[in-house]
Amino acid sequence: MIKKLTSNDINYIEQIFNLEKEIFKNFAFNKGSTSGIGYEISKRLLKMNYTVYGIGRNFIKNNENIFKKYENFIPITCDLSKLDDLEKTLHSLKKIRFDLIVNSAGLAYFGLHEEMNISKIKNMIAINLQAPLVISQYFLRTLKENKGIIINISSVTANKESPLASVYSATKAGLSQFSKSLFEEVRKNDVKVITIYPDMTKTNFYENNTYFECDDDEKAYIKMEDIGNTIEFILNQNENIVFTDITIKPQRHKIKKVKRKE
Repeated sequence: MIKKLTSNDINYIEQIFNLEKEIFKNFAFNKGSTSGIGYEISKRLLKMNYTVYGIGRNFIKNNENIFKKYENFIPITCDLSKLDDLEKTLHSLKKIRFDLIVNSAGLAYFGLHEEMNISKIKNMIAINLQAPLVISQYFLRTLKENKGIIINISSVTANKESPLASVYSATKAGLSQFSKSLFEEVRKNDVKVITIYPDMTKTNFYENNTYFECDDDEKAYIKMEDIGNTIEFILNQNENIVFTDITIKPQRHKIKKVKRKE
C-alpha cells in the first residue's frame, strides 16, 4: 500500500535532511597550519566553530602540541614537498566531507636565480603550486556536493616583477591563474574559488631572506590577524556573491634592507 505523505511527514523529512547537512557543515582542511599565516588561519577557523584538519610537518613547539587547547583541531603530519606522502595523506581523509579548503602553505628562498640551488627550486614548486593543485583536485567532487569554498593564499609578487624571488613569484602566479581558471569550471556548481594576495606580512617567512625584511614601522607591514580578519570576512558573505581576488597591502610601502651574509 502506498501512503500519501502528509505535511507533517514532509516537515520531518526536511528536518532530518537539514540535520544531516549540519552534521557535515564546517569541516575545513588547511594546508600549512604549523606556522605563520596558516597557523593564524587555523586559529580563526577554530574560533568560528570549524573542525579543522591541519596539515604540516611538525606540530610540536617547546615539547608541546601548538594546538593542544583546541578540541576541534586534527593535526595531520605530512611533508608537502613529497608527492607520494601527500597522496597517501589525502587518501586517508577521503571520507571527510570538507566544505572549505585553504591552501596557505608557502615557501620562499631569495637570491639571484643563477645562484639558486635546484633542490630549493623543486621545493618551492612542490609546496607553493603542486600541493594546492593536487589537494583541490582530490576534494573537488565533495566541494561540489557541499557548495564549498577553496581559498588560495597567493602573494602580491604574483602580479609584478620580483627580482631575487623569481621562482617564488612564478609559483604564486601559477597558483593565481589556477584559481581563476578553476573558478570558471566550478562556479556553475556553486563552488567558490578565492585568491588572497598578501603583501609583506610580519611572520617568520623572511628568515631565509638575507636581502630584506619587514620594516619596523607598524604601518609598513601586514599583521597575521589581518589575514584572519580577511578569511572571516570571506566566509561571512552572502552565498550569491564571491570575491575572487583580494589584495591586502599595508598603508605604507617601506622595506628594511638586510646586509647579505657572505
